[in-house]
This record gives sequence, structure tokens and C-alpha cells, in this order.
Amino acid sequence: MRFGFVTCVQLGLSCMEAIYDVGGKLDLVLTLEDDMAQAKSGRVYLDEFFRRNAAEIVKVRNINHPDAIQAIRTHEIDWLFIIGWSQIARSDVLNAPAKGVIGIHPTLLPTGRGRAAIPWAILKGLEQTGVTMFKLDEGVDTGPIIAQHAIPLTPQTDAGELYRAVDSAHIALMKDVFPKLQAGRIEPRPQEDTLATEWPGRKPEDGRFDMSGSVIEAERLVRAVTKPYPGAYIDRDGERLVVWRARIVADRQSAGDGAPVLEFKDGLLQAVEWDSYPIRD
Repeated sequence: MRFGFVTCVQLGLSCMEAIYDVGGKLDLVLTLEDDMAQAKSGRVYLDEFFRRNAAEIVKVRNINHPDAIQAIRTHEIDWLFIIGWSQIARSDVLNAPAKGVIGIHPTLLPTGRGRAAIPWAILKGLEQTGVTMFKLDEGVDTGPIIAQHAIPLTPQTDAGELYRAVDSAHIALMKDVFPKLQAGRIEPRPQEDTLATEWPGRKPEDGRFDMSGSVIEAERLVRAVTKPYPGAYIDRDGERLVVWRARIVADRQSAGDGAPVLEFKDGLLQAVEWDSYPIRD
């Protein structure tokens, strides 16, 4: 069985290291051209890792370019992983490996197809989320499921914690599934489309507090869009207040000295960690 990998971010590199940790190997890796990597936030270079592991690395500008597809075919790849890659793989890429293309999505599919999986899991007040390894098809997160790893959520879970848990779950899932792929012992199961939900993308301005809304929703918003996301905020008196951590308080006397307190229709929210800066036109 021959394996390929497409990535340009740390999570993808961590998953590749997990493959080698369980005694696997990669026959081909595709990543971004160096000049594109320099322009992309969070990107990593893979050259050193693959020098150590004697694997071939091919740099491309687009995964759908004929050169990328030819490399997959030339190396006779059976399974191709695509993890941490923003370009959508079209049918020519999906059909290039002998057995198919595998992705990982940070929800328990068919729940949460689409975007912004980590913020939405918190905003929706879910009791658990997770990651799903699945075979890619031409839909959006619609392909058959190979394996899943659940992540419990609590009323205190924030985006930073969940982001780290999702990363760890990717690695655990890879270590569990890769030997089964090598042995040909996987049986992907179709998703139950009647249970599917789709989550839309989110923009930084979606982090604005609704001051006429509930304090419970505001506190949840803070947890959902805290670092590494842009944060929850309010503009007032010519300044933007960005709140990274907060707590619901009974009254203003309960808040610490100097801590901003925001008043909602049903309660008060005290900022515990925040930034404040002038708004520039």
C-alpha cells in the first residue's frame, strides 16, 4: 500500500509524524511552493522532515494542477491524505489515487458540515464534538466515514482548549487508523444525510456583542471566538474593547477594580482578560 500526503500547516506535519510513529511511511508529499508558504500565515516547511525520512516532496501552486495529479499517478499512490489545505480538490485529484483521498473534519459528521467548526460547537452549546476521518467526494464533507474521535465539551470549554483537543484528536485518529489502512482493514460507511447539519463560515465582525441579547449568549461568544480567533468585541466611546475571557457576575461590586463590565438584558458580564485600543477610521 502506497500513501501520499498534502499539507502546508503544522497540524498536517503532526499527522505525518504520527504515521511514522506507528511504523508507517509516506511515498509522496505535496506542499506549497516556498514563495506561497511565506505569504500564508501558519504555514510550515516540510523539507527537513522529509530529508530525515527519505520521502519525496513535490511543491505545487495548486493541488489541481496537472503536475500535482501526475505526481500522484507516477508514484502509484493508493491513499492520499489532504489535511490543512485550503484549496478544494477537484475530481481529477480525487480520482488520481487508486483507492481514494482521505480528509479529516473537526466535527462528528454528519453534524457540522462546512466551516468554523470550533466556534460553532461552543456557540451551539453542544455537549460533545469531535473529529471525523472520511473519504473525500465532490460534496462538502459528505463522503463516507472511516473513523471518528469524540471530544467532550463543558460549559467552560473555550476555543483555545477545543483547538488543542482537536489537534490531539487528529493525531490519535491517525495513529489508530493508519495501520488499518496499511492492512486494508477499513470499511467506510455512508453518512446519514437526513441527520446532516451545515455550519456557515464566520467573519471577525460576527464577534460583535449583541448588547440587547442574553448575557449567557455573550459569555458563550467570548469562549467561542477567543484566541486563536479574533475575539468578541464592542465599540464604544471611540475605542474597541476585545474580550478574551469573561465571567457572569451578580452585580458591579462583584467585578474587580478597573475591569470592564458589560450590561445585557438579563445580567452583567465582567471582562477577565481584554484589550482596548482606539478605533481608527
